Parts: sequence; structure tokens; C-alpha cells
Amino acid sequence: MATREVTPEELELIDDLVAKARKAADVIATYDQATVDRLCQAVAAAMYDIKVWAPLCDEAVDETGLGDKVTKRNKRNKLKLILRDCLRAKSVGAIEEIPEKGITKYAKPVGVICTLVPTTNPCLTPAGQIIYAIKARDVLICSPHPRAKNVTNKCINLIRDVLVREGAPADIIQGIEKPSIALSQELMKRCDLVIATGGRPMVKSAYSSGTPAYGSGAGNATVIIDDTANTPERCKEAASNTRISKTSDFGSGCSCDGNLIICADVYENIKNALIEEGGYLANEEEAEAIKKVMWDETGHRLPDTVAISPQKLAAAAGLTIPEDRKFIMVTGGGMEGIGKDHFFSSEKLTTLLTLFKYEGEFQNALDMMQAIFNVGGKGHSCGIYSWDDDHIDRLGACAPVSRCMVRQPNNKGNAGSATNGMPPTSSMGCGTWGGNIVSENIALKHYMNTTWVARPIPEDMPSQQELFGEFYKDGFDVE
Repeated sequence: MATREVTPEELELIDDLVAKARKAADVIATYDQATVDRLCQAVAAAMYDIKVWAPLCDEAVDETGLGDKVTKRNKRNKLKLILRDCLRAKSVGAIEEIPEKGITKYAKPVGVICTLVPTTNPCLTPAGQIIYAIKARDVLICSPHPRAKNVTNKCINLIRDVLVREGAPADIIQGIEKPSIALSQELMKRCDLVIATGGRPMVKSAYSSGTPAYGSGAGNATVIIDDTANTPERCKEAASNTRISKTSDFGSGCSCDGNLIICADVYENIKNALIEEGGYLANEEEAEAIKKVMWDETGHRLPDTVAISPQKLAAAAGLTIPEDRKFIMVTGGGMEGIGKDHFFSSEKLTTLLTLFKYEGEFQNALDMMQAIFNVGGKGHSCGIYSWDDDHIDRLGACAPVSRCMVRQPNNKGNAGSATNGMPPTSSMGCGTWGGNIVSENIALKHYMNTTWVARPIPEDMPSQQELFGEFYKDGFDVE
């Protein structure tokens, strides 16, 4: 994937970063639980402070041209969730005991972590990851996205100042000031673990580095709204949560709602509720104009319309929409509107939402969901607005995704919230569906090595008759 050879000077730079990281790792590995917990609190508190976070949000949007300064501020809440989970967990010495199995688990640092930072979360990703890393007594070297290198390094330097004030080595976190693909590849080779949050090429590069790696997959969040969303209150809830998920940071996140599959019985009511929430319903001609500025003729997503306001998206397509509109909606039809040739059924990464309609049985909604994920986004996430546990269970049983949110915004719920039990993170594994090694949120346990100590227990082996059941035969052990 590298486009050029690294220079001797660049190799020296990487070697220096890693050497400093190893030295810091030797120090933090000696910290007790109270010390790492206090350090986690210090870093989280410093970054959560809105007087610190708000300027970083503004700079991130100014530097990258992506996202929304207002809603980006809300992302700092993820730091509270990460800190909450860290403070409730053990990460030094014995962290778990299972007496009936004679097992005691001991946590150990993984060492030096290389993190590839996405352009969409240039500050949240390193800030959240360093809290987890400190808790696990690791150190972090960040490779920022070149389009966000200044703001990411500013964030890193703020954290380094906190570490020094608390008497810890600044080099517990470092960043590459002038990142490139070639430099990132060299860094990955020299670290103990890679966490790659971003597009498929970045993740594939991490998996090819020869270093153990956790990666994330592409999204195409698809949400079913079934016939039980049949009261004004339920329509309002579904529409409000959809607006929250769709508009967060101008739809830059993989978890932001992309497609709604709506039961025909409630379709008009949901559509009207979405309009009440700030949706603009494009007509067929307007939708065609928008499609041309979002994808090229082969379906490749064009970068200029990623994570922009609905007004800018409309303007790029030669349209004008009211200033009070928060997102644009297009109608995708039914199953006939889903497929590789139907670009509106693929990932949007902007303030655009596709409305699909299903008729008849709930199975038809599940079939449409499967068809959409065959276009893209397998492994990532889906959701449902249903008050029927059977429908929820059927979606959970068949959806080819790692996360399924029930009656909550995907963008907030997938990565952990105060109102669900998902582990908080900004890095989401998508299983083998998405080309990843794990199908869960990358959280504290992934930042630690674990030693299992096994003491003897009374023999635990059922009889052969119990084990083999009807397949048992006398004489199994006779030659």
C-alpha cells in the first residue's frame, strides 16, 4: 500500500518514537491500580472540559472540512463513559477469579500500541484510547490522518501536558507530526498492537503489518420501523432518534442512520414525523441531482459531499432547501430499489437518509435488510423501532451485524451510551463480515494481555453415556 520508500531520516524518527515509548512503557508497567485510575481521571477531566474540547472541535472541522462544530462537541460524552467503565474494572494484578473452575486471571500490559486515527474523529479517538491504554498500563503512538494531523497532535500535546503535571512520562502518548502511509506502515511493524479505526484500506494495511491488530469495518446503518410504531408518540420517538443519529457531526460516522425500512402501515406517519424533525423530502428529480454529486458512475463515493450540511449538499447538486432543514430524505422504494446499482442503498456518510417501504409480513423487512447489507456495511450495525419482542429477536437472530440497537439512535448506542450496556469506544470491530478479527466494541479487555492461572479442581468429566448420548457404545476404550 505504501506509495514510496521511507527515508533514513523518517526511519530514525520512527525508531526514536518507539524507543521513547518503550522507556515510558517500563515506567507505567510499575504503576499500581490507584495510580493508573487517578491518571485516567486526570486525562479524562482535562479533555472533557468544554473550554478545552470546544476549540478542538472547531479546529477539527476547519482543518478537515468534515463534520459539524456544534454536534461534534457532544462527542466528549464518550470520555465519561470510557472513564466510568475503566474505574469499575480491575487492570492490575488479579482481575477475575472463578473459584469453581480454579481459575484466576491476571492482567498484563500489551505494551506499545500504534493507533491509526481517522479524520472523522481526530481528537475523540486518541483521547478515548489513551484512557483505556493508561488503565491497561500501555503506551500509545498515534498516526494521525494527514488531513487532520495538526488538530490530532494538538490533542496529543494537551494530554502530554496532563501526564507531566501528574508526574508520569509524557511519552505515554506520542504522535507523528507529519504522517504518511509509509510512516504508518513502519510504525505498525515496530509496535506490539495496532488499532486501526477507519476505512478498509487502512485496516487491511494494519492486518498486513505482521503485528497483531484490531480493525473496524465500514457501516451502512439500517433501521427497521415495524407496524407497532403505530401511535403518535412512537412515531415521534422513532423520528426524533433518527434525526439525532443522522445529523450527528453531519452524518460522518459509520453508525449514523443511512436507511430506514418502514412498514407500509405506518410509512406516511413516519415520513411526516421525520419532516417535523427537520427532514427535507427530495422529489425524484432532486434525488437524481443529489446522487450525481455523491457517487460517480461506478458507485464510488465522491469525497466533496462527505459530512456536510444538508444545505451544502443541496447546493452542490444545484438545489436550494430551507435553512431550517436538518437532513435530506430520498425514497428508495421497495426491494426493487436495493442493490449495487442503486447507490442510495449504500453508505452515505453525510446528511442524507433513504426511506424504503416494506409491505406485508415482517419477514419482508428482514429480506430487505439482508439485501441492503449485501450492498455494503455487513458486520457493523442495524436497529429497530418495534414494541414486539418476537420481531426484535428475529432481527437479532438473522442480521449479519455486530450491533443491533432497539429503539435508540444508532450513532449514540452502537459505541456505548449511559442507557445501554454496550462497551464505550470509538473503534468498532465488525467480525469476519467486515474483515475484522472481533465482532465487538474495542474496549479495555482488548488493551490487556491476560494470564490464566489454573489450580487443580475435583475431576470434572461426565460419564461416557452422558457425553455421547445415543451414540454411546460399549467397548469404546477396548482396542
